[in-house]
Amino acid sequence: MTQYWPEFLTIVVAHLLAVVSPGPDFAVMLRQALCQTRRNALLSAAGVGAGILVHVTYSLLGIGWLIQQSIVLFTALKIVGALYLGWIAIQCLRARAGSIHVETSSGPEQSALAAFRLGFLTNALNPKATLFFVALFSVVISPGTPLMIQAGYGVYMALATGVWFSLVAVFFTLPRVRQAFGRFGHWLDRIMGSLLLLLAAELLFSTVTESEPLSATTPGTDR
Repeated sequence: MTQYWPEFLTIVVAHLLAVVSPGPDFAVMLRQALCQTRRNALLSAAGVGAGILVHVTYSLLGIGWLIQQSIVLFTALKIVGALYLGWIAIQCLRARAGSIHVETSSGPEQSALAAFRLGFLTNALNPKATLFFVALFSVVISPGTPLMIQAGYGVYMALATGVWFSLVAVFFTLPRVRQAFGRFGHWLDRIMGSLLLLLAAELLFSTVTESEPLSATTPGTDR
């Protein structure tokens, strides 16, 4: 088992850099933490972590290799991901003054399932996460590494992602932090919506302009 420690540490560093970088996951989690209850924010964090398992599963099954070779399949994934981000962005941009309640005392506005689903789909449909995991399982992780060890790497990344965004959720649901955002919560919603819309536009633009197969591109690590 000791021979896999260098590989695991490389994964830890790569995943840490990816998970803390700004992206759709962080934008959605920030909005959830400030505009929903702490329970719902934590459920969204758990959803983001669970979304990691989708990428790990198809990578272990070899579908990641298929995505890497098929520009059509990856293009379809990018379009679906961009449309989903665009849908979330529109909901944010529709925010009006007084419509965002930073603290809720009469119960959550969002169901537990909806909170978890939002985090899960945001990560599972993120094409940049696909790029990261395809690169990870094809470049960093050796083909000779046992399947169970590879699965263990995946479980670690799912748990680490969930813990990171849980910390984000806890911090931004602190009363003092919420009070600081209370007066301009709707503007925060609009800013998050604009960022998500830019990310969606970037994905669609890259889908239209790129013609090389995924295997010829340099994978990014933004989540």
